Amino acid sequence: MPGLLRGVARTAVVAGTATAVSGRVQRRQAAKFADRDAHTAADRSRAYEQDIAAQEPEYADAAEPPAAPEPAKDMITQLRELAALKEDGILTEEEFAAQKARLLA
Repeated sequence: MPGLLRGVARTAVVAGTATAVSGRVQRRQAAKFADRDAHTAADRSRAYEQDIAAQEPEYADAAEPPAAPEPAKDMITQLRELAALKEDGILTEEEFAAQKARLLA
């Protein structure tokens, strides 16, 4: 019987030691994976922020109002320019009449 008791005691010690080592390894791996996941999340967050920062100037340009168009020349000035082109021989009488009708319409 003493040999049987010794064998049971030895088995209990070996099993207890194995359980303790296994728990320690498991905790160490969990901490390592948690640390790795935290670094991955931080890297992704930085990359996202850099991507957004790179796009902000693009959005800033889109937010600017378009430049105001040049003020339209008044009708009299445009008619005078057409008359000058006709007098210089650049426009024919028919072209002048068509442009004049377009302006007055």
